[in-house]
Amino acid sequence: MSKSLLNLFFPKICAGCECLLLSNENIICTSCRHEIPLTKQHLIPNNEFYSKFYGKIPLEHSSALCYFHKKGIVQQLIHHLKYKGHEEIGKALGEWYGTELQTLPILQTVDYIIPVPLHPKKLRKRGYNQVSSFGKALSEAMHIPLEENLLFRTAYSNTQTAKNLLLRTEIAKDIFQTKNTDHHLNKHFLLIDDVITTGSTLEACATALLKIPGSKISMVCMAMSQS
Repeated sequence: MSKSLLNLFFPKICAGCECLLLSNENIICTSCRHEIPLTKQHLIPNNEFYSKFYGKIPLEHSSALCYFHKKGIVQQLIHHLKYKGHEEIGKALGEWYGTELQTLPILQTVDYIIPVPLHPKKLRKRGYNQVSSFGKALSEAMHIPLEENLLFRTAYSNTQTAKNLLLRTEIAKDIFQTKNTDHHLNKHFLLIDDVITTGSTLEACATALLKIPGSKISMVCMAMSQS
């Protein structure tokens, strides 16, 4: 079946507004791209992302592509990525941010991109890690290998959306570990996730990675939650 016939019977729609995509648009329409609230944090040292970890985790770099607002377009995109199987959204966001991040000297020293892992039970239930497609796109754009087997989650937890900060922090403690190997010593890790809220999960992941001698940590997310 030709591409034109496929588009006729299975038209491509925007993941943000669900309108038909034009022939030169992919995943997210031009209008929605302009509406996405970008943070520009990758251009701002000691930004609001960084401040969440000040005095807790020494970071080489920290940034999110866009802001996450309730009932906003970014929430729509993340929801479709996370719960509707639209991994192509993660790929599109990774390609977008990867072109921005690849020019930063500090991130040119990164040795591995590490996605926040799902517990095996949740991975089986969902069928995929929503951060993986984002990581693969970043990996291709930045020419840095994606390492999905170094960090793993030891405890299963339900969604943390409705939990307060103290409880989230308590849940995140010691639930991540690393499979230590010699070739991971003295490396710079780029830890990635979908949305940063309190930062407790990323902090727990970074704490586990920092147990590897000589390790350095940077963090990048698709979005950052704002109240």
